[in-house]
Amino acid sequence: MGKISILIADDHPLFRGGLSKLLEEEGDLEVVAQAGDGVEAVELASKFLPDVAIIDIVMPRINGIETTRQIKTACPATAILILSAYGYEPYILSAIEAGAAGYLLKNVRACELVAAIRALHAGETVLDPTAARKIFSRLAYNKGWRNSQEATLRLHQHEIEILRLVAKGMSNKEIARELAISVRTVQTHLVNIFSKLKVESRTEAVLHTLKEGWLTLDDLP
Repeated sequence: MGKISILIADDHPLFRGGLSKLLEEEGDLEVVAQAGDGVEAVELASKFLPDVAIIDIVMPRINGIETTRQIKTACPATAILILSAYGYEPYILSAIEAGAAGYLLKNVRACELVAAIRALHAGETVLDPTAARKIFSRLAYNKGWRNSQEATLRLHQHEIEILRLVAKGMSNKEIARELAISVRTVQTHLVNIFSKLKVESRTEAVLHTLKEGWLTLDDLP
């Protein structure tokens, strides 16, 4: 199996260099490009088609949100991880809506960052736990975000159960063990869920079910 190719986009050269050196120490990770601003990040992503792009929120020329949106348009298979000093709810929600599959703060431990990159490459979603709970809590109480009654009939009970476990932060393998089914079956259910809800990630699916009221705060970690 080849290495996970990575693009790093951050306007601080020392941070980019240090992060690149840290990741290159892992045998299965390879930093293929580094960008100092959003425009350069989009250009390099289109050129190298990295498996994972690590993007800062605040960058020159275009910000990390718009950079994420443009990279996902040009390179749909690239998983985006926002790595930011800011845990503001609007930033996180905007990043998810733009197509980011992960959002972590820059105070994350090195081992957690490496694990997050591997998880994103495997199709998982990664969010800073504290920030995620604040967002999910707000959405769970925000009745005005709910969609029509017809939408609530789209999911089967076992699909909602899978989303409940996803909301707890469980991986596909952990969900498979919990429900005594295969990982492939979990993946198939998630594909069906994404199709029904017209979303593209686990996080978007959980946000949708919270908006609809199908999950409650008790379902969160």
